Amino acid sequence: MYLYSQQLERARSGRPIRVGLIGAGKFGSMFLAQVPTTPGLTLSVIADLDADRARETCASLGWSPELLAGTRFTDDAMAMLRSGDVDVVVEATGDPASGVVHAQEAIRNALHTVMVNVEADVLAGALLAQEARQAGVVFSMAYGDQPALTCELVEWARSTGFDVVAAGKGTKYLPAYHAATPETVWDHYGLTPEQARSAGMNSKMFNSFLDGTKSALEMAAIANATGLTPPPDGLAFPPAGMDDLAHVLRPANEGGQLHHSGQVEVVSSLERDGRPVHKDLRWGVYVVIKAPNEYTAACFRQYGMNTDASGRYSAMFKPFHLIGLELNMSILSAALLNRPTGSTQDFTADVIATAKRDLKAGEVLDGEGGFTVWGKLYTAHESLRTGGLPIGLATHVTLTADVAANQPVRWQDVDIDDSQAAVKVRMLLETQERPRHGL
Repeated sequence: MYLYSQQLERARSGRPIRVGLIGAGKFGSMFLAQVPTTPGLTLSVIADLDADRARETCASLGWSPELLAGTRFTDDAMAMLRSGDVDVVVEATGDPASGVVHAQEAIRNALHTVMVNVEADVLAGALLAQEARQAGVVFSMAYGDQPALTCELVEWARSTGFDVVAAGKGTKYLPAYHAATPETVWDHYGLTPEQARSAGMNSKMFNSFLDGTKSALEMAAIANATGLTPPPDGLAFPPAGMDDLAHVLRPANEGGQLHHSGQVEVVSSLERDGRPVHKDLRWGVYVVIKAPNEYTAACFRQYGMNTDASGRYSAMFKPFHLIGLELNMSILSAALLNRPTGSTQDFTADVIATAKRDLKAGEVLDGEGGFTVWGKLYTAHESLRTGGLPIGLATHVTLTADVAANQPVRWQDVDIDDSQAAVKVRMLLETQERPRHGL
């Protein structure tokens, strides 16, 4: 993409790309660690609820006194978005309601937005991306996170003439994990609660990765960006290692475990009995492709590709992702090329709050990674037909009806404040989408 030469030109000309970061947590900190060694880019403003802590984080990452002095630290993200001091905004709060509000304000102010906040992207990304395109700015997934890296593989495959059979990522999964809570999560990571607390690890965040919610959100984001579709009953998490991707991730009618070709799916690093999968892809991403003809299938063999027994299916993958350490790719692509590193195109998939146990009317939902609900992947059509409550809005809302374990929570089951900005945006999205989905 020739980004580096353009970076150097911006650095030489004294016109660095001005970045505003919202949220200096783990992802934000990994990005901040790269800032001192990135030419042509400057952190103009960092907005965090604890601005002093954000400054301390930068100092602990080895920022020079000059670099610290040249960055403004604030707890007012909205003021930063209106300041005129930034070209690209990185939304890394992880809070879906805040993320929607920040993205809309960034777009109103003609700022490119890199959406680390996959929760907000899945909640209302189809509408936000549409607003960004109309405003002539970029609304982008965050390179380094698995959705953007998967979208890159899908783009590669399609651009080179391959059918995409499946795409997704790996994770650690067992069916029992759907019921995991912030109290039980550390057992699965081999840590004590005390060890986790001393390391500054957030139990709800880590539980979201374990209970399947984060996987559902990331697959929904990929589906919405690529047009690949979810299986009808949610993710199956088949165990599969790097050598077995092309065998396992074929359609069932050809001997694999996919519901259909053109599907998003997450592979587990654990067999169902808890044994580790050989050469697992827990930290990586993949795309499964199909050779369009016998000549291409022969090339797979000649060049050492892993294939299924027929030789027609193969897989390309990245075994790791570096999260915030790779974020510069999105910022530079937006500012220098006016292009996203993956972006929502349509409302194809959704993630619905699903009861972890029998829930009673009067209980208050505690959202992603909590004690009450986990997020299950749905097609957008089925989400709308069900009237499911998006996982991104399932926090601090009171149930008005009982919901049985493993059943979806619906809009009609909760008392929700429809004056909230994020709720309004989501309701508008659903209103626009119902006729298109035949509902």
